[in-house]
Amino acid sequence: QVQLVQSGGGLVQAGGSLRLSCAASGSTFSINAIIWYRQAPGKQRELVATITNDGRTGYADSVKGRFTISRDNAKNTVYLQMNSLKPEDTAIYYCNVPPSLWGQGTQVTVSS
Repeated sequence: QVQLVQSGGGLVQAGGSLRLSCAASGSTFSINAIIWYRQAPGKQRELVATITNDGRTGYADSVKGRFTISRDNAKNTVYLQMNSLKPEDTAIYYCNVPPSLWGQGTQVTVSS
């Protein structure tokens, strides 16, 4: 069984950077892709970025050019590097292994 543990996040001023981590433990050979989602108060959950086990990536239009998803297979960890942060990036960020395995969530707050 796979478990996901998130770290990173916090409070940053607009224009700043943060990095989120999602570490997988357990039967990680079964993971084909990891997805980062976010959910802001009063809004629906939004897909932010994806990475497959062969390194293919995808991004929401709202974060293209600012966020980078990457993975360290040796550490079974996926990262979300977030640059040029905007107040509208404020949300709880979750990593996910489809369909139903989730990290615990981490708060990202961007002040204006």
